[in-house]
Amino acid sequence: MAGGNWTKVEEFILISFSSLPTEIQSLLFLTFLIIYLATLMGNTLIILVTLADPMLHSPMYFFLRNLSFMEIGFNLVIVPKMLGTLLAWDRTISFLGCATQMYFSFFFGVDECFLLATMAYDRCVAICSPLHYPVIMNQRTRAKLAVASWFPGFPVATVQTTWLFSFPFCGTNKVNHFFCDSPPVLRLVCADTALFEIYAIVGTILVVMTPCLLILCSYTHIAAAILKIPSAKGKHKAFSTCSSHLLVVCLFYVSLSLTYFRPKSNNSPESKKLLSLSYTVVTPMLNPIIYSLRNNEVKNALGRTFRKALGLRNCIP
Repeated sequence: MAGGNWTKVEEFILISFSSLPTEIQSLLFLTFLIIYLATLMGNTLIILVTLADPMLHSPMYFFLRNLSFMEIGFNLVIVPKMLGTLLAWDRTISFLGCATQMYFSFFFGVDECFLLATMAYDRCVAICSPLHYPVIMNQRTRAKLAVASWFPGFPVATVQTTWLFSFPFCGTNKVNHFFCDSPPVLRLVCADTALFEIYAIVGTILVVMTPCLLILCSYTHIAAAILKIPSAKGKHKAFSTCSSHLLVVCLFYVSLSLTYFRPKSNNSPESKKLLSLSYTVVTPMLNPIIYSLRNNEVKNALGRTFRKALGLRNCIP
């Protein structure tokens, strides 16, 4: 990073929500702390219950456990630092720390896209081929699908983060965001980033839209299968098995696509922060709530787990 007026950047400053009054920041800190704790507890509970209850050892809940692991990882990468910036403890983040945060945010974000597509395929097989479902989605197959869902994050995060942080930075080192996301960090680069922006758009299409198209394809088959069910009760039961997943997909993909399709767009930084909050903070908290409140199997398993923990196993069937 030598030559011209370029200076070597050793740390960044996260602007976060510092433009807001102190009272509002304190209120945001309390709100996000509650959401953060609820996210960790909710997703941990989903993992423990689906592991402990034999009734939830089906492929659907195997993939749900993977989703909960991803949500916990996503939150641990982003939210603790954001909480620190809200209390003005320390808004600085080292060059390496910023790169690490960006790497893992890409890693978990990309993997979640592919996992949601895998979960859609699982629901498609369960509804369209219920008799062959146990054979198709055997232990070996679901393990392979899980590995395939976790793998894409490695190359995407490695290439994007390494490339972006190889650029020279000059002038301000203030990142106008609550974490080291690609678009706001890209604004600090003192070099021609046209090729990187093309890569970012192509990468977004591949890692966001490709799984999205696979999800649409799966739900097209699901809709066709549901329409063939003669009874309204049967249709409702079939739809209820995938409604939670469909809601999670809508929440995640809409905000993610609006944020990353235009890495240097003229959209307000504040609007992008709000969009980022939806998929980094709010959606991970809502996922366990959506899956537990809209799924009788999970609710029943939670009830059995709590009764067992309280020593009431023999009192209530």
